[in-house]
Amino acid sequence: MNTKEKNFISAVVYLHNDGARATEFCRAVAAQLEEHFAQYELVAVDDACTDDTVESLRAWGKEQSAPLTILHMSLYHGLENAMNAGLDAAIGDYVYEFDSTQMAYPVDCIFKAYQTALQGNDIVSVCPAVSRSGSELFYKIFNAYSRSPYRLRTDAFRLVTRRAINRVHASSAHLPYRKAAYAASGLKMADLVFDGRMTEKQPGRFNLAIDSLALYTDAGFKVSMGITLCMLVLALAELFYTVVVFLTGHPVAGWTTTMFVITVGFAGLFAVLTIVVKYLSLLLDLTFKQQKYLVESIEKLQK
Repeated sequence: MNTKEKNFISAVVYLHNDGARATEFCRAVAAQLEEHFAQYELVAVDDACTDDTVESLRAWGKEQSAPLTILHMSLYHGLENAMNAGLDAAIGDYVYEFDSTQMAYPVDCIFKAYQTALQGNDIVSVCPAVSRSGSELFYKIFNAYSRSPYRLRTDAFRLVTRRAINRVHASSAHLPYRKAAYAASGLKMADLVFDGRMTEKQPGRFNLAIDSLALYTDAGFKVSMGITLCMLVLALAELFYTVVVFLTGHPVAGWTTTMFVITVGFAGLFAVLTIVVKYLSLLLDLTFKQQKYLVESIEKLQK
């Protein structure tokens, strides 16, 4: 009797110069999916790999039974845009998002994430018990200023339902940070924690962190308001100092103090302008950038 799950499952894997590890990772994922699901597919996103990653994966894909789609990006897009392309190509009722081929977690976490999703969770994040200090600081700031009731944390991979994907794509055509978009979707989320940590750091995460704080939290607004209020206090202090000098009739003294106040005031002004320019840059990209990503070709492999 076939007891495999009947939901169609997609696994989207991000690849950028992962070498032979990409094949080993996809083999491990495919084995789990084959064991537990009647229908599934693998979607590998080739983000302009320049090593033997694609050749190795292509050779393996011709030998195994599960459908394998290799999505070749026209140029290097980075994690988020490349994964968005992979999500658009996936057709599963449930979609695994593997942002890295580093498997620091027990392989059975893959099916455990699905079981957790069946309990009514549209987004399941599989998270290490220990994370880097820089990541902890970012999520602490993000969660403090985010309007979402869910607390984000470092994750190794996640499983999302088709409803979650449709919800976030309906809210915005561009998803600069999928994890934050899921948290802001209003759908139920759950964390599945494993004993371990992610040791590799992906490039471009700092810029992504800044964009995420600007788009999905009130951090930028509150910082700019704080700077503005400090500038106001400094301006009032300068006004008070000028009035005192005028009323006492003493010669103007304290030139150094005056210049200090003016300098700090202008520094605050430029800091606010920097934040404003960042917001304008993001709005320009999200509003007028019509092409989310460029796909060179789609290669489907099946034995």
